[in-house]
Amino acid sequence: MGQMVDFTMEREGLVKSGDRVELKEDQAVTMSGVMYYYTIKPAVAMSSNLKKPLAKLTGTVRKVEPQVSIYMVTVEIDQ
Repeated sequence: MGQMVDFTMEREGLVKSGDRVELKEDQAVTMSGVMYYYTIKPAVAMSSNLKKPLAKLTGTVRKVEPQVSIYMVTVEIDQ
């Protein structure tokens, strides 16, 4: 099983469970060091900051859960 990463999505229906997705990696330099964050292409959903970069920039959507005002998308990253 690959690494699971959560993303926030603001609009319903942009991805669904089972979809293959590509990610875009960005970096932020913070007082804690370099942080990595990812966007499901094309600007569908965004991850929180991660301390280590992902090994691959592709994965499969495992679940989409509605929250109060957003949707949480869980992606399994390819190994």
